[in-house]
Amino acid sequence: MKRSLLRGLYCITDPLLTRDSAFTLVQMVAQAISGGARIIQYRDKTVTSGEALTTVRALVELCHAHDVLLLVNDDPHLALAAGADGVHLGQSDTGLQAARALLGPNKVIGITCHSDIDLALRAEQQGADYVAFGRFFTSQTKPLAPAASQAILTQLNRLSIPVAAIGGIRPDNATPLLQAGVSMLAVIHAVFGQADITAAAAGFRKLFDQPGKET
Repeated sequence: MKRSLLRGLYCITDPLLTRDSAFTLVQMVAQAISGGARIIQYRDKTVTSGEALTTVRALVELCHAHDVLLLVNDDPHLALAAGADGVHLGQSDTGLQAARALLGPNKVIGITCHSDIDLALRAEQQGADYVAFGRFFTSQTKPLAPAASQAILTQLNRLSIPVAAIGGIRPDNATPLLQAGVSMLAVIHAVFGQADITAAAAGFRKLFDQPGKET
């Protein structure tokens, strides 16, 4: 189980920010890793299954060379075929138990729980390795996503699995999330939408390098 690696900067790819080619995407992910990303999630619903498989295999090779986790958004079959470390599922995607049956006990499965502690507790009970709450701030990627109150963070002690926060997170607004006990900061535009991806990732990495924080 790779649950111990579920800490630090969690970067999610976006085809609108890497529209040139799969090669561009791999380059951008390499820059994020250089800056300190510890988890990468591949998310692209605009390509064919064959194109996605080729890209994810390339990302797996890159990530594993740097001890970084590579997760796939929504598609456990793609994760299995490409040798990824696991999958992230939304509430309307493949069920957690079906994904676990397919992937086995050693793959990472994360679940989106919006701002609902009961969904998170249920996911933990069913065997999720981490849960994600958000959006906490205005998101450029999903501006209409349901907002999550930071009040949910007061209930994190009810969970024994790592928690990711997502939604408009930047280095200048992330500290309260980390102080509340969030293990991962999940970002898209704040890294991949920046002119200097490595520097943007490093800005987040500094937050985890503070005393009392681990990556």
